[in-house]
Amino acid sequence: MIDPVSLTQALIRRPSVTPADAGAMDIVEQTLSGLGFACRRMTFGQIENLYARYGSARPNLCFAGHTDVVPVGDAAAWSREAFSADIIEDVLIGRGAVDMKSAVAAFAAACADAIEAGEVKGSISFLITGDEEGVATDGTVKVVQALQAEGEVIDHCIVGEPTSSERFGDMVKIGRRGSINVEITVEGIQGHVAYPHRAANPIPVLVALLAKLQDTELDQGYLGFQPSNLELTTVDVGNPTTNLIPAEARARLNIRFNPNHTGQSLADWIADEAIAAQEGFQGNIIVKPTISGEAFLTEPGDFTQLISSAVTAVAGSPPDLSTTGGTSDARFIRALCPVVEVGLVGKTMHSVDERTPVSEILQLQAVYREIIRSYFVTFSKAG
Repeated sequence: MIDPVSLTQALIRRPSVTPADAGAMDIVEQTLSGLGFACRRMTFGQIENLYARYGSARPNLCFAGHTDVVPVGDAAAWSREAFSADIIEDVLIGRGAVDMKSAVAAFAAACADAIEAGEVKGSISFLITGDEEGVATDGTVKVVQALQAEGEVIDHCIVGEPTSSERFGDMVKIGRRGSINVEITVEGIQGHVAYPHRAANPIPVLVALLAKLQDTELDQGYLGFQPSNLELTTVDVGNPTTNLIPAEARARLNIRFNPNHTGQSLADWIADEAIAAQEGFQGNIIVKPTISGEAFLTEPGDFTQLISSAVTAVAGSPPDLSTTGGTSDARFIRALCPVVEVGLVGKTMHSVDERTPVSEILQLQAVYREIIRSYFVTFSKAG
C-alpha cells in the first residue's frame, strides 16, 4: 500500500527545478520497483527520464507525468518554505503540489491497490520526465521516439496534468491546441531621418506585415476547439535617438491553433505574407518559425467514456471534455496512442503558495483506481 500524500511530500522535498532532478526520479523509481515494475532510466542531455512497466501483455495503459517544477519566484512571498511540503489545515503547500507531483503519487498508489487486487489484466506503464516545464527537448519527446524505435506498444495514456478548473473533477482534457512561435526580422538600411531616400526604413514594413497577420481571421473554430488566435508578444527596434532611421526592426508572435491548421501550414502562410510585404522594399524580411506542438483530439469513444465515468463516480458529476489551455506533453504521446489528461484543480499551479487540499489528492487516487479497474475490464475483453 502507498500513501499518496506522504509520497507527494517526499517528491516536493526534492527541489527538482528544470533541469535539476535533485533525486526526485530516484523516489519514483524506488516506489515503482517496489511494486514489481521493470524500470528503465533514460537520460538525454541533463534530463532524467523514466519508463517503467508492470506486465508484458496488452493492453498497456500508460501514465505520463513529470517530476520537474518551475522556479519558486519570490521565496519570501511564500507562507511556508516552497519545498518543505507542509500540511496546514489539511492543505498541502509546496512547489509541485498541483503541477504535478501529487498526480504521480496518486497514480502510483492506485497501481499498488490494483496490483494487490489482481486487476491488471495486461500492463501498466509510467512515462515520467524531468523536462516538461523547460524547453521539452530532452524529455517526453525523446522517450517517445526511443519507444517507437524499439516497437514498444502503448494502447492508451493518461496524463496527470492539473485539468480541473474550478472544482475537482469538473474538467478533463481530450485534446490540445497546437502552438507556433514566429520571429520576424526586417532588415533595412540605416540613415538620417532628413534624407529618407538614402535609407530603407524597416519599421513601416514590419508594422504593415503585422497588421495584415493580426487582421486575418484564421478560422471560426473546430469541433470541440475554440478559434485559433494570433498574439503579438513583442515588437523591438532599440533606436536610442530621434534622428536615425534604424537598420532593423524585430517582432515575435505566437499562434495557438486548432486542427484546421498544422504548424507548417501557418509557417508557410506567414512566409508568403512576408514575401508580399517585401515587394518594392530595398531591405529583407527573415521569418523564423518554431513549432512547439501540433493540435490533436482524442475522439470521444470507449476510452473517454471510461474516464468520464470514473471521474463522475468520485466527483459526483460528469466532467467537461475540454481542449482549452496551453500545451502539455500529451502533444508528444499522441504519436503513440490516444491520450486524455486528468488531474487536480490547476488554479495555483506556478503561483506563490501552490497548494491542494489533501482530500483532493485522495480523490484523484480514487479516480485513477477506478480508471485502472474499468480499463482492464473494458479493453482486455476487447483485445
